[in-house]
Amino acid sequence: MMVLISYDVSTKDKTGKTRLRKVARECQNHGQRVQNSVFEVNLDYSSFLKLKDRLLKIIDDSQDSLRFYYLGNNWHRKVEHIGAKETYDSEGVIII
Repeated sequence: MMVLISYDVSTKDKTGKTRLRKVARECQNHGQRVQNSVFEVNLDYSSFLKLKDRLLKIIDDSQDSLRFYYLGNNWHRKVEHIGAKETYDSEGVIII
């Protein structure tokens, strides 16, 4: 299932900058960055729930926010890309 994850982490202090790096790293480990704070993640439901749980443990919900857009399994018809940044095959191999 394809999920779009976006986040906004307050970086007013050192702990915020650490949280930002941890959120970005966790998302990078499971998906593809498509904008600065936006990732496309293509996982089975169980793996997604584990990722979501890890992200929720990282953020400070009084200062930060996470958004999950559930695009499902038929996401190909729901995503349109226009512009300079090259697209990728989310079902292909991700090299880290």
